[in-house]
Amino acid sequence: MKALMYRGPGEVSFENIPDAILPGEYGAVIKTSLCSICGSDLHPYHNDLGARDYCMGHEAVGEVVEVGSEVLNFKVGDRVLIPASIGCGRCLPCREGQVILCQSHPSFRAYGQGDPTIPGCQAEAVSITAADNNLFHIPESFSDELAIMLTDSLATAWFCARRGRIEPGNTVAVIGLGPIGLQAAMAAFAMGAAQVFGIELVNERREVAEKLGVQTFHENAQEMVMEATKGKGVDVVLEACGGEVTTNIAIDLVRRGGRISQLGVTVEPVVKFSLMNAFFKNVEFYTGVCSVQAEVPHLIDALLSKKLDSRIIEDTITHRMNLS
Repeated sequence: MKALMYRGPGEVSFENIPDAILPGEYGAVIKTSLCSICGSDLHPYHNDLGARDYCMGHEAVGEVVEVGSEVLNFKVGDRVLIPASIGCGRCLPCREGQVILCQSHPSFRAYGQGDPTIPGCQAEAVSITAADNNLFHIPESFSDELAIMLTDSLATAWFCARRGRIEPGNTVAVIGLGPIGLQAAMAAFAMGAAQVFGIELVNERREVAEKLGVQTFHENAQEMVMEATKGKGVDVVLEACGGEVTTNIAIDLVRRGGRISQLGVTVEPVVKFSLMNAFFKNVEFYTGVCSVQAEVPHLIDALLSKKLDSRIIEDTITHRMNLS
């Protein structure tokens, strides 16, 4: 089958690789109908993170073409979305959807992230272990373009907003209006935020955010947000960049007793942190990796109930191309 293989920084090739095979009686094989690129795929592309020679990608939807004898919830022909995160399906955290806390594996597992035993989804087919825990049926009314957003990006944005415990009437600041930040702003509104501010340097992203009702800033952003909140700061900051500068901006912007939800993935393993600033503000600070399995049911409900606008979410897709 054809797939995209990462061979080193700046080196991704379209190749023939061995066909995806059924990984046991609890597994499945999915024929990919749509896959996409995550911002975290850019990290190894631009920087040598050590691993190479693996199939990339962890966002895909497709059709079941083979299932193991012990798979209960899926059959050949089903349309499915593949969560980026992978769980064993047996331990209590996995059964509750919290696959990042999987007790069978000591570290985070996702497709196409450098482990050659877990090939990526930027391929014509994908092998799925523990299929009953690591697949979701796509509702009939959902397009592939909508469903693929649930595999990682929209789920991660929702996770970010949920961890910030956004409540009706809250003021929210989103730092970084890339795909995740834009969808985090949508999630904030869906959860009842009265006002959402966005901080972003790229003009095109600000324009998209403004259409969503976000008030955006790029110059003197901290001063502008503080002025808009009469010097109090916002109730919740959603930080979608992950850098040292933006993490400390989040601490500056949040009000006393407020909450920060930080999920931007950084290539810097250690950053300087304004601990005393956060300390004297009594700030609640959350960070972590999204367990997609835990968020998808909530997202399906929000989309079916129109709290989230599927058309707007589909419109965040800007480019379409062949796998080659």
